[in-house]
Amino acid sequence: MTASPAPRRPLKVLLAAPRGFCAGVDRAIQIVERALEKYGAPVYVRHEIVHNRHVVDRLKSMGAVFVEELDECPADRPVVFSAHGVPKSVPTEARARQMLYLDATCPLVSKVHVEAQRHHDAGREIVLIGHAGHPEVIGTMGQLPEGAVALVETVEDARAFTPRDPANVAFVTQTTLSVEDTSEIVAVLRARFPAIAAPHKEDICYATTNRQEAVKTIASRSDVLLVLGSSNSSNSLRLVEVGKRAGAASAHLIDDAGSLDLAWLGAARTVGVTAGASAPEVLVQGVIDKLAAAFDVEVEEVSAREETVSFKLPRVLVA
Repeated sequence: MTASPAPRRPLKVLLAAPRGFCAGVDRAIQIVERALEKYGAPVYVRHEIVHNRHVVDRLKSMGAVFVEELDECPADRPVVFSAHGVPKSVPTEARARQMLYLDATCPLVSKVHVEAQRHHDAGREIVLIGHAGHPEVIGTMGQLPEGAVALVETVEDARAFTPRDPANVAFVTQTTLSVEDTSEIVAVLRARFPAIAAPHKEDICYATTNRQEAVKTIASRSDVLLVLGSSNSSNSLRLVEVGKRAGAASAHLIDDAGSLDLAWLGAARTVGVTAGASAPEVLVQGVIDKLAAAFDVEVEEVSAREETVSFKLPRVLVA
């Protein structure tokens, strides 16, 4: 008589919502896909269109060629600027070379660019809260002349910042930051410079805020938190940090199911799962499938907020 297989250990999976693609990421990917349909391959993309290896690899397989600088692109093929935005010098160079370019900059990043320009035109010294070297920060600082924007990364930086005129300062922020960390930095700036000009509406984008709020709703209930996203994705890294701060016993950033080490789960009874704004939903399903193969899985989706935002594509690609 064949022995019955041993019963699998039950595992509750808390699936955060919203998670994964935001409207800006979805729009950027569609711009590359539509450009390939309209103009054929190759279509060049300056910098990763979004920070996710799986997305980039899929677009490469369709004929997209990813480069870091415009001088790597031939003048007779279309080029797409990434969702993170670019310095003003990049479209200026593209126009000088008579290139066909498509700007996939997220509209919420473009809003920050407009704010920075408005403050500069008003004669204010600008503080940008963000991470050095991130493409979005490079793009925002590149909207204005060198020296017009001071980068502040930490509370300590905010305390050390010395403006030319303390009564004539403004701040803007990277869109993918931790809400809590940014609030601490802003509090220091406001205390030091009471007249500091702030964004009309918070610069941290709705998707970053919503995904962080969703993680908070599951973190304290999770023995282990798994965040789908690439290691160069700012908003994904912030989800790991937020999850730990909100009570997850441990948290891991993983590219996909292949990066998941089941040994991390130990005696865990509840696992939280979410995905950064540039991670496709198929990666989430892959993780659930891997867990379901090893455990008796029950999935509970925990919704913090419903998202209805969408952004229009460039008119040249809609016709």
